[in-house]
Amino acid sequence: MFIRIGTMFWLLLLVPVLANAQPQFPFFEPVTPPRSVQVMVHRGLATVAPENSAAAIEHCARDFCEWVELDLRLSRDGQHVVIHNATVDATTDGTGRVSELTWEELQQLDAGSWFARRFAETRLLSLSQGLAIAKGKVNLYLDCKEIDPERLVKEILAAEMQQQVIVYTTPALLTRIRELSHGTVAGMTKYRPTMPFENFIREVAPAAVEIDADEVSAELCQKFHIAGIKVQAKVLGPKWDTPEVWGNVIDAGVDWLQTDDPAGLRFFDVRRRIPRFPVKIAFHRGASRYAPENTLPAIREGARLGADFIEIDIRTTQDGHEVLMHDGSVNRTTAGRGAVRELTLAEVTALSAGTWFGKPFRETRVPTFDEGLVALGDRSSVYLDAKEITPEGLIAAIHKHHLEDRHVVYQSVEYCQRLKQQDPQVRTIPPLKRLADLPVVAASKPYGVDAAWLILSAEMIAECHRREIQVFSDALGPFETVENYRKAIKWGIDCIQTDHPLGVLRAIELSVQE
Repeated sequence: MFIRIGTMFWLLLLVPVLANAQPQFPFFEPVTPPRSVQVMVHRGLATVAPENSAAAIEHCARDFCEWVELDLRLSRDGQHVVIHNATVDATTDGTGRVSELTWEELQQLDAGSWFARRFAETRLLSLSQGLAIAKGKVNLYLDCKEIDPERLVKEILAAEMQQQVIVYTTPALLTRIRELSHGTVAGMTKYRPTMPFENFIREVAPAAVEIDADEVSAELCQKFHIAGIKVQAKVLGPKWDTPEVWGNVIDAGVDWLQTDDPAGLRFFDVRRRIPRFPVKIAFHRGASRYAPENTLPAIREGARLGADFIEIDIRTTQDGHEVLMHDGSVNRTTAGRGAVRELTLAEVTALSAGTWFGKPFRETRVPTFDEGLVALGDRSSVYLDAKEITPEGLIAAIHKHHLEDRHVVYQSVEYCQRLKQQDPQVRTIPPLKRLADLPVVAASKPYGVDAAWLILSAEMIAECHRREIQVFSDALGPFETVENYRKAIKWGIDCIQTDHPLGVLRAIELSVQE
């Protein structure tokens, strides 16, 4: 084994420090088997739920993220409150400084309606509540804006969350927390390369360090790892939260990345390790977990994440124009009322299709079918659910947007037969609800079938493949589990349609590791 001279030099300098180095802190692993690089989600999944809220935490756990960053402040009566800003003005219906309001007063505030009506009555969390929500599901990075160290330690120990928490604060407060907890509560603080490394290790003795993305290096990571200290790269902001920077810090050897884009980061990381997936992923109604369903942001997000197929629903307005809408009416996903077929194009496209979902999408409108196909980009394929559109109109759109090799069409066998009569090259995937129906469906010469999840099996998929028919299936609702995805992948399914793409991604990781 060869060690570079430079590396040997600083190793010799560190001998006195490393003699007393501790093994890495034994953090809980929410995702097992654990990944070598873990994701810390800034303020929870704050693009789909109010930041620092229970929903934002729970979404992270559902997406197989290992860590959630939460901000702590003190109320007037000394309660730890999960909130970023010094005032409640931006994220509640109240006003005033957190430090000037009692916990009882803070609990009266609506902390969700500012984001979307569906989060009305959301309340600010206390630290104890946040710990209870995360316990056994996801670890917490506690960014201590204003804290009472003694109370903080008591709350963490009372919740038995020592292995699921890391406390981020100043070196002085870390020392106090270490004393109060007898070393059982892990601490983290900022490190910059200009700081004397040996003194920092000896005096601060953190379990982890946070390093800004532009200051991360392989040498620093190695030095901290030898000292038994984990490294978190802060990659927040448009300059750093990018594939290029993610790749740089991962290659340098960081353990954790703090990000506002967990889905992008996770897809990037897995695709680097597994260039060829064993199954295709269809994003249901676009990336509808991260943006309003059937909208341009949802389609673009699906394309950005590398969806193999982006499923969209097409309906026709009163005046004969196609728009993207799943339901027969606009009631559920817009502020309007009425059936799509009874409204004009101008009336439908004037409606906000994003206000119901969340604040970032308030200006999002119902898109036309053409706009949706443009938003698809030039890589993902489109999964066309032909709710209400003529076969002629659908075929024309496929050719107009040059999607001959990047589409499938879902509809009844009868509709698919009409399509094939006009254009034999159209890729149809009619539903297959019962195994007994396979001969009839196969007679229509489909590209594939959209099979009911309950009829899937290795034998069923093999029989379809023998007939040169691909197998798609919707793992929606109760079937959206990693165990179900893995089983279908093992059986040889061609494409899984999902509302939870990071769940399918996790199944892919585990399937390839087998």
